[in-house]
Amino acid sequence: MKTEDCALALNIAAVERETGLSKDTLRVWERRYGFPMPERDVHGERQYPIAQVEKLRLIRRLLDQGRRPAGIIGASTAELAALAEGEATARGRVPADSTLLQYVRLHRSAELAAALRQSLLKQGLQRFVADTVAPLTEAVGEAWLRGEIEVADEHLFTEQIQNVLRSACSAHAGAPLSGGSRPRVLLATFHDEAHSLGLLMAEAILVSEGASVVSLGTRMPLADLQAAVLGGAFDVLGLSFSAAYPQRHAIEGLLEMRALLPSQIALWAGGSAVQGKAKRLPGIRVVGGLDDTLAALVEWRASHAD
Repeated sequence: MKTEDCALALNIAAVERETGLSKDTLRVWERRYGFPMPERDVHGERQYPIAQVEKLRLIRRLLDQGRRPAGIIGASTAELAALAEGEATARGRVPADSTLLQYVRLHRSAELAAALRQSLLKQGLQRFVADTVAPLTEAVGEAWLRGEIEVADEHLFTEQIQNVLRSACSAHAGAPLSGGSRPRVLLATFHDEAHSLGLLMAEAILVSEGASVVSLGTRMPLADLQAAVLGGAFDVLGLSFSAAYPQRHAIEGLLEMRALLPSQIALWAGGSAVQGKAKRLPGIRVVGGLDDTLAALVEWRASHAD
């Protein structure tokens, strides 16, 4: 790779930050699909040309919209952009609050935080997650795809959402039950999954229904998860998988995790990487979304009724 080209390329850590795709995912795709195709610097380290990074950003947004890597990686950047725009237009969804999105665009973090807290007070925790957080997260992602906001703006948004949701979850901890048993739920991701917002949204939904929830966050090894579940006497282990997570790895890891836990401990799996894979995951409850998270909780309570 020529020295003058290095300034026009990013190393793998920077690509992970810019796209939200993990280093492991980038390496797997390189081997399996032949894309991305990084150059190498004088030290042998991967260097990704800017054009490839832009294509990876488009792929990441299409993954978030439910596409699978094998079906889109071979497309051109122009084809991916058209596909992403068509997906965004065609999908029926609750529109995001335009004022909140504008605060993100203008880097107005204080106003964004205040507006989020006000929405939470008006809507209550469950509606806030479903009607404000979920559509706003999608809108911010699409704005990032179109180049209207930078990766730093997306990180600012995520930080503010996490602050508000964590505070709300803490306020609900130990709240009176709305009915049924209070399961102890442990939430986490596997060691090579870095996306945490899905976990936090699930936690908010569960605690608002009286569940006792502990979140270990992201990047947990299987052995540590097993020890935490057994040592903490948890009833449910919930795991989240983003669209960028390799599907085969998710299935293999979940089956291994299922074998490590006693059958009476429920294992829930949510996120784009495991949707539609329930038949390949015996003994594991595949959770389809926020509403289905509530359904899984209702099912657990029904099976554990006195």
